Amino acid sequence: MITYDHPLNERIRTLLRLEDLYAKAHYFSSQSHQMDHHAALLVVFEILEVSCRADLKSDLLQELERQKQTLEALRNNPAISEEALNEVLRDIDTVAGRLHSLPGKVGQHLRENEWLMGIKQRTSIPGGVCEFDLPSYHFWLNQDENLRRQILTEWLAPMLPIRDGLRIILRMLRDSGKSSHHTAQQGAFQQMLSGRVAQMLRISVARNLPCFPEISANKYAINIRFTALGGTQKPRGCDTDVEFDLTLCNL
Repeated sequence: MITYDHPLNERIRTLLRLEDLYAKAHYFSSQSHQMDHHAALLVVFEILEVSCRADLKSDLLQELERQKQTLEALRNNPAISEEALNEVLRDIDTVAGRLHSLPGKVGQHLRENEWLMGIKQRTSIPGGVCEFDLPSYHFWLNQDENLRRQILTEWLAPMLPIRDGLRIILRMLRDSGKSSHHTAQQGAFQQMLSGRVAQMLRISVARNLPCFPEISANKYAINIRFTALGGTQKPRGCDTDVEFDLTLCNL
């Protein structure tokens, strides 16, 4: 199955973008080639841009505290594993403590690095980080791969509490909904929410289906149109029935 997450508010949209960027930063920084490490640094710059909201840290802390209180109320529930509950609560406490200890804005340590900010400024220019533009950066990219990896790890480390906080919240969000099976007649599907509240939709389709969902939704209704890639042409609507699973997620 391929699962598509579709956020229904700006806060969840930001968390999903950051989740994607942190995953890419981890992947590229763990590789060996200098081009991988260049890609990792570009992703770090994107994380800086997305996480520049001053209230991101406080939003994560408030949501973690709210989830902690909800979970605490489940103690002594015979349907809940006490061991699993304690493990989740410990995870929340650990991450919340690391978030509390973050000084200033996310990535402030990078913003204070004039050399890095010079590179960041050049990345907005197509081809702006060629060796003749930034010989110091070309020199850095030609250092030993282990040294580059170590430095990338040091640059990323102070921002990892944000990653860990959003990891917990998105995991709980994804686990909050109950999946239902549907069929999109000739590739089209609509469902009225009828007062139900959702912060994110999850749509899962079989991996071998030659189409993908295009989603529009508001607090009243969900509209899904399955579309197929048209090669060199623009994507076209799928004219066959498509089976899929839909999950409405809400914290």
